[in-house]
Amino acid sequence: MLDGNRLLSADQFLLTTLIVKLAVMAVLATMLARYHRFRHILIFERRGWLDRLVFTLALGIPLMAGVTARLLLSYKAADLSLEGAFLAGLIAGPYAGALVGMLVGIPAAIAGEVIALPFAVGCGFAGGGLREACPKEVIWQFSPFVFIDLHKHIWVMVRKLGVSWQLWLMLAPIGLEVLRQALGARFGAALLFYPGADLQMVSPLMMLLIILATVLAVATPIKIWNSARIEHRLQEQENLLLAAKIEALKSQINPHFLFNTLTSISSLIRSQPETARTLINKLSGLLRRLLRSHEHFVTVREELESIDEYLDIEVVRFGPKLRVRKEIAPDTIDVVVPSMILQPLVENSIKHGLSRKVGTGTITIRSWRENARVMIEVEDDGMGFLLERLEQPMASGIGLANVRERLRVIYGATYQLTMASEPGKGTRARIEIPELMAAEQITA
Repeated sequence: MLDGNRLLSADQFLLTTLIVKLAVMAVLATMLARYHRFRHILIFERRGWLDRLVFTLALGIPLMAGVTARLLLSYKAADLSLEGAFLAGLIAGPYAGALVGMLVGIPAAIAGEVIALPFAVGCGFAGGGLREACPKEVIWQFSPFVFIDLHKHIWVMVRKLGVSWQLWLMLAPIGLEVLRQALGARFGAALLFYPGADLQMVSPLMMLLIILATVLAVATPIKIWNSARIEHRLQEQENLLLAAKIEALKSQINPHFLFNTLTSISSLIRSQPETARTLINKLSGLLRRLLRSHEHFVTVREELESIDEYLDIEVVRFGPKLRVRKEIAPDTIDVVVPSMILQPLVENSIKHGLSRKVGTGTITIRSWRENARVMIEVEDDGMGFLLERLEQPMASGIGLANVRERLRVIYGATYQLTMASEPGKGTRARIEIPELMAAEQITA
């Protein structure tokens, strides 16, 4: 920028400085919006003192460094003391604005610009006062395009004789810039820095550009931060929709299983009333467990406990004809899986594999870890399927179709659900999902 004085005229140099100033503010706002804590502060209007302090320091320290760069390096585009203090007050309240004004004013005051500190603090209080007066959502609607709709805001104010807060949000930084120019012209650039101090006379056009740059330097970060807020809200809505979809898919399992079990009970009431009574008692216990559970994810241990209750019912139905074997690797016990994900697989083995088999049938449940993934298998030694019918269970029926859809919704393309079958020897269903331990946070 120092060399620019030799290559550019004074007006061109000032114009370049104003453009670079807008770029500096946009970059700073974008960088701050990338940090989770800062974005969290932007989202919620009710902020504690710690959140306000974090916001103040996150914005104030870089702005303070910019003023220092202007003093030491003559990099005038880095001085955003007016815009930064006003913006802090507008977003976080008068005290945050005043504190940011104090931070940016201290280096200038140390350098002898004695008016800089009270002026910057006053800008912070001005932004905070405007925040207290106008609706909070109106602030977030303030954007660099406010000049395009300026005639609409004026017309609304005149026609309805009301307050156009967008107009006031624009007029406030304009008034502060005009005040800074007046104070600088009165007391000199040695006591207060102001854009255009290097010009012998600021033309009306250059003054208009200075004022425009000040308004844009306030509106641009608001636009960037509001986009981050909207993105967060859309992500929250997407997560809620995803959770609702998972819950809906999970809820399909319960009536499906209940219908099959009640059908079995109804067939036993006359021929084996004691067995039917036992089935009802076990079913009521399982339903109580399902009603108590509102979790979308459980550990393998909890899922196996749920399967045990289900298999208790099936063992009563089939007697010694049904055997269950578990080959569970100890390091998978605390792995997290979607709840009620194994019951449809076990039910499918019993219904399509073992119910048609003459003699004893065995269901084997296995789990192991491999390459940061979890493998879960449900295998039976039942009748199996012909090759051309292998995909039929996957394409029809609530059970396996539900499992596949739930895995797709939760894991996207990172899951696998495969089936292998051989007529007369049995069927094997395998689930492969990313490894996630119980200690890790689960979100839908």
